[in-house]
Amino acid sequence: MTTLALGPSWLDPDYLINTFGLLGVLAIVFAESGLLIGFFLPGDSLLFTTGMLVTTHVIKQDLWLVCVAVAAAAILGDQAGYLFGRKVGPSLFRRPDSKLFKQENVEKAHEFFEKHGPKSLILARFVPIVRTFTPIIAGVSRMNYRSFILFNVIGGVAWGVGVTLLGAALGKIDFVHQHIELILVGIVLLSVIPIVIEFLRGRGKAKKEAASAEPTGARGPAGPAPRGRHAKR
Repeated sequence: MTTLALGPSWLDPDYLINTFGLLGVLAIVFAESGLLIGFFLPGDSLLFTTGMLVTTHVIKQDLWLVCVAVAAAAILGDQAGYLFGRKVGPSLFRRPDSKLFKQENVEKAHEFFEKHGPKSLILARFVPIVRTFTPIIAGVSRMNYRSFILFNVIGGVAWGVGVTLLGAALGKIDFVHQHIELILVGIVLLSVIPIVIEFLRGRGKAKKEAASAEPTGARGPAGPAPRGRHAKR
């Protein structure tokens, strides 16, 4: 496989797998699923590449075992995020921005959680950045623990097993091997589409609110009633 030129080598799935092996994959899945520092990690492309490398026997483990391990890492990662959110609570929303932490990421995840409710734990799995912060927001909101466990398991299995199996299935096709860089670029682009759509919707909503508020502000405060001959006595 060729090296994917999407940025630093430590964001290249092929490099990560060759350097750290399956344990490294599981650690990254765990971190991206619920640790604040994991939001920038390449989860989707990493799982897809993992499935391909299992099919081509670069990763010398049974596919079923890899899928179980990945799903477990994803579920445990969300669990850690939930417990962190319950412990930290509202103070998370007052935390200042830094190089690795942006308040807007927390706010986006909170809006996503409020909009979709418990099922957001499943939907967020397929949205980069949001999937890292959503279990934390669930903990902050003190979501019912039994409901969290249910949706966490469903989401972890759907994402972890689903994307890995997709890579394993397409890994048997010569075209995919010959154009692996384009395939991974496509996965990255598809994964950020929800973020772009949400950004454009938010921007359009802000413009509409600004436009609707402008006429009211332009009129200014009402002046005193006229006192000419047409004024009422």
